[in-house]
Amino acid sequence: MQKILAVDSVMKGFLCLSLLLILSLLWGGCSRAAIPQSAADTPAATAEILVSTQAPAGHLILATTTSTDDSGLLQYLLPDFEREYNVKVDVIAVGTGQALQIGRDGNADVLLVHARAQEDEFMAAKHGIRREDVMYNDFVLVGPPDDPAGILGMTSAIEAFKQLAEAQARFVSRGDESGTYAKEKSIWAKASIEPKGEWYLSIGQGMSEALTIASEQQAYTLSDRATYLARAAQGLNLKILVEGDAALFNPYGVIIVNPEKNPAIHIELATKFVEWIISVPVQEKIRAFGIEEFGQSLFIPDSRPWHDARIITPQP
Repeated sequence: MQKILAVDSVMKGFLCLSLLLILSLLWGGCSRAAIPQSAADTPAATAEILVSTQAPAGHLILATTTSTDDSGLLQYLLPDFEREYNVKVDVIAVGTGQALQIGRDGNADVLLVHARAQEDEFMAAKHGIRREDVMYNDFVLVGPPDDPAGILGMTSAIEAFKQLAEAQARFVSRGDESGTYAKEKSIWAKASIEPKGEWYLSIGQGMSEALTIASEQQAYTLSDRATYLARAAQGLNLKILVEGDAALFNPYGVIIVNPEKNPAIHIELATKFVEWIISVPVQEKIRAFGIEEFGQSLFIPDSRPWHDARIITPQP
């Protein structure tokens, strides 16, 4: 009798182990590549992507640009969403180009990026199922306080870039797949200049790193205003020299990744996130971000509900 019970116990253990193995295989079938939070903004980071199981229920994967992370905006906004919907947002902070590629690969639920032409291409190729305007700010050309290239106060970014090239003034370029680098390249192209030489340093890193290097080397660089102001508050030795050109406009959009890319995409949660971030209360909070510390909004609300509310209730 004892032998029979022992055999029965072993069989039960074997069946449980088999069941666990089957479940793990089924779970693994829905896996997708995961990138560590705040992954390095370089092509090498893509090659080091690790494959893991999908984000569990109650988690949302947000691939976004470094500017929303470096400026502090995500830390300011996301806790509200997490509390309201009882979820955890897993942030992948990379350049816009890499964030869009993560979306193409089906390895994120939602994107928050700033390169409109690339976003439109992404949507046209049906990699995303919905895009909404969220906010905007602008790019600024920053450099040494003594401005050896003499571009301070220039109103044309193109002319300023021409003057930098002529003077062969030290320039730090992100040199990655970010929206900032895309903007920089477009300005060089409009200036009919191919930047190269010892004066032009392409680093293949994020905005914060580019600002640090420019500050250390007393060089020029193009930055989004929010990241520059956040870093300047930490003692950055750079000054805004050129701003206000319409060519430096910097809009941000939120995109839901097409669930056909991956069955693991949390479409309902992604939709909730989009509806939340474009809502009037959250847009108001975006408008308030930075005012207390910097005396100005670091991002300007730009969603349809925000504009509709202002039409219905005219603002002073």
